[in-house]
Amino acid sequence: MLCHARLRGDYAKVPRMNRTKVTASPLATMSLLLLLLGAAETAGAKPWWLRGVESNETDFLPPDVAFRVGARADGEVLKVRWVIADGYYLYRQKIEVKAESPDLQVFAPQLPHGVTKTDPYFGTQEIYTQQVEVGVPFTRLDAGAHPIQIKVTYQGCAEAGLCYPPITKVVFPDAGFKPSAPSVSAHPWEGMAILAGVFAFLLAGLVLRKGRKLDIPA
Repeated sequence: MLCHARLRGDYAKVPRMNRTKVTASPLATMSLLLLLLGAAETAGAKPWWLRGVESNETDFLPPDVAFRVGARADGEVLKVRWVIADGYYLYRQKIEVKAESPDLQVFAPQLPHGVTKTDPYFGTQEIYTQQVEVGVPFTRLDAGAHPIQIKVTYQGCAEAGLCYPPITKVVFPDAGFKPSAPSVSAHPWEGMAILAGVFAFLLAGLVLRKGRKLDIPA
């Protein structure tokens, strides 16, 4: 009986739990809204190849789609090939190929003749359309210890009136010819719709939690 009395006495000394209502503060909700609006504005910003151009980004392809580049090793010559989208062209004189991996030496690329065009940006130029393959003689001093890596630089335009900035990529010819995969950017409205859905979900969660009560120790 004494033990039971002590247990009852100890139990009686346990502090009672206060019931406090948990609600989201207006400041936290406003901060969340401003964060989502800022992310939506970033999603709608122009990509780098359209900065300073008064054009809709949907009018032009991303550079990786307009100009797909890949390479393969054929004996002592690297074959670098571009697949060019319809309505776009590359400048012959803007193509450069340099060694990127250690102990690799590349020589002047063997550029085929292009089509002469009077260009609004650079005057009379030779250009490539559809596709072009460039031979680049090379030699290796590492006995195959490193994978071949080259750095290619090129520049092109769209017939509709957009000239892309110079593009530089590192290409691995050992992997064979694999044109860079097109990476079409999502439309800004899609990003804003996703952010709006996330905001609606969080807001619904805050409303549901408003009526909930949690036991918090005094």
